[in-house]
Amino acid sequence: MEVRRIATLRTQKNSEITDKFKSGAEEYLFSSLTKEIIGCAIRVHKILGPGFVEKIYQGALSKELTKSNLNYIKEKKVSVKYENAIVGYQVIDFIIEGKIIVELKAVSELNNIHIGQMVSYLKATNEQVGLILNFAKSRLEIKRVKL
Repeated sequence: MEVRRIATLRTQKNSEITDKFKSGAEEYLFSSLTKEIIGCAIRVHKILGPGFVEKIYQGALSKELTKSNLNYIKEKKVSVKYENAIVGYQVIDFIIEGKIIVELKAVSELNNIHIGQMVSYLKATNEQVGLILNFAKSRLEIKRVKL
């Protein structure tokens, strides 16, 4: 498992950040798609700022993803199996383009519990890459998790 802190972004400098992601970032699995998703999240954070609950950011991000022509499934219910039997379900905030799991947070600090949650989502969906987006800070906090 690989966890990267992509960046903690100042919403006041979005154009600089966007240029940085376009030119200087190293390439990794689904990098162009994750850059697009991050761009959508930056626009949401720039307009709304911190202080709302996750559902508000989820609605706003849905609008941005639609404007960017990205296909997504919102609040996807995924079964969890143990020894070939379904033992429960998880609800994932977004699956974007059938490739990237996105989990939204509005918490004071991201921690290992949030990363563990993303790892469980990736395992349950057989996907490889997830983004955790924390809108609660004055800067959008982004973590990329890869199995």
